[in-house]
Amino acid sequence: MTLFGLLLMCALVLAVGAGRLGVSPLNVISIVLNELGIPGFEGSWTEKERTAVAMIRAPRALMAALAGAALAVSGAVLQALFRNPLVSPDVIGVSSAASFGGVLVIMIGGGGVALMSGSFAAGLVAALLVMLLGRIRTGSPVLTIVLGGIVVSAFFDALVSLVTYLADPYTTLPSITFWLMGSFASASWEKLALLTVPVALGLLFVFALRWRVNILSLGDEEASALGMRPGLMRGALIVAVSLLTASSVAVAGVIGWVGLVIPHMVRLLVGPDHRVLLPGAALLGAAYVLLMDTVARTVVQVEVPIGILTAVIGAPVFVAVLIKRTRGGRTLA
Repeated sequence: MTLFGLLLMCALVLAVGAGRLGVSPLNVISIVLNELGIPGFEGSWTEKERTAVAMIRAPRALMAALAGAALAVSGAVLQALFRNPLVSPDVIGVSSAASFGGVLVIMIGGGGVALMSGSFAAGLVAALLVMLLGRIRTGSPVLTIVLGGIVVSAFFDALVSLVTYLADPYTTLPSITFWLMGSFASASWEKLALLTVPVALGLLFVFALRWRVNILSLGDEEASALGMRPGLMRGALIVAVSLLTASSVAVAGVIGWVGLVIPHMVRLLVGPDHRVLLPGAALLGAAYVLLMDTVARTVVQVEVPIGILTAVIGAPVFVAVLIKRTRGGRTLA
């Protein structure tokens, strides 16, 4: 955990200092401490550097970190609940459904709380549909869940396409298209406050029940034998995951692969105990999305949507993790 925490702190300093107007790590730290009202940190920075750090880059960096933590924890929890290492908010359709809720709100002219509410409601519907489809009796429950998620995801993707087709091409469509590709370009302190509340509530709820996630990952029979009501607990955790995913989608659009890749990477390093895995996923997920966002806005003059980068990098990373686990004689689970 200490290593993950240090990595996140270094990523934050790097992200806030990187850009066309470079700010040294020492000045970044001094500006932040000075803005927090801590005396003795009046450095030699310029007003442009202070504005870039305090007003533009700091809220964006914190938003990226919160979204990364939310997506990574969501993936780890879903993989435990469904006992399927290939499950993530993307695979079971939560991200697609949250996208549909978001674009629908954008189309009718809503934003802020309405955008987050629409994303959350649609994401929750998708998760519940996948749970219902998973109850279909087949020879392979895991395969049923995965196929159910593909169906739900395809359904909501079609609805997103329909809304996009009906949107005004001169006003609404550009906003929807840019939002769907994922970006923190519109970050502000107001949006950060809007994101912080639901993400904090969702993470606190999941962390408080992380030892129960260990029990649920054993199966319903074992959980019931230990005095737990698995259906009720699973439903509560899915609501929390939907809130985390929808919050991220509402402020940044779709950022794929984070909820699938990061839990596997953390599992390789700290093991399958969710009491350690979930905090580790939050820290590493935050650092990963933060670094991807830094690359997205600095690698070329025109900002690259972060959703493209996480997909391009996430796929080969996941293949590498899969090969490593297979060669080590372990399964994905």
